[in-house]
Amino acid sequence: MPMLTQLRQDHANMARMLHVLQLKQKTLATGERPNFQLVREVVDYILDYMDGFTMPLERLFTEQLQEVSPEGVAVTERLAEDYRDLKKRLGRLSNDIDMILMDAVVPMDRFADDLKAYLDAHRAYLRDERELLFPLIREHFDDEALDRLARALPEDAAVQLERLQEAYPELYAELKEAPVPV
Repeated sequence: MPMLTQLRQDHANMARMLHVLQLKQKTLATGERPNFQLVREVVDYILDYMDGFTMPLERLFTEQLQEVSPEGVAVTERLAEDYRDLKKRLGRLSNDIDMILMDAVVPMDRFADDLKAYLDAHRAYLRDERELLFPLIREHFDDEALDRLARALPEDAAVQLERLQEAYPELYAELKEAPVPV
């Protein structure tokens, strides 16, 4: 199942990005100032990835799952709600980062707490996807169905991901150094 393999790879990549953010959050928690430009790149990348790839894929899976597994719809609806919450949290962090980069006063302890809460929520979301959604995909979608879903994604999804990789060189340098968290 190439698409399921791709989703697992995407999970590993997201876990690495969350690890980079966690290192910056720990730096903040010790009272030091992290590289906020790198934090900006990670947050922008995740937001762009959510809009350009994850949300369209999520919509397609939900629509298809309704047809083949009505009991799975509750799982996808809950995950979709959790994902919208993640996006809101990340949007607030993004606004705070803008303020920080403009040298506005933002309480660093609150920002560090908000970042930690986001990281915890995103990791819980990834765990729920692995434990709840991936088994539904394996059970109800064969390779042909997954190929149809991949073809139904917006045409520019793959191009968008390549563009993101080129747009955030500092992030990719940091990711090369980051271990893949388990």
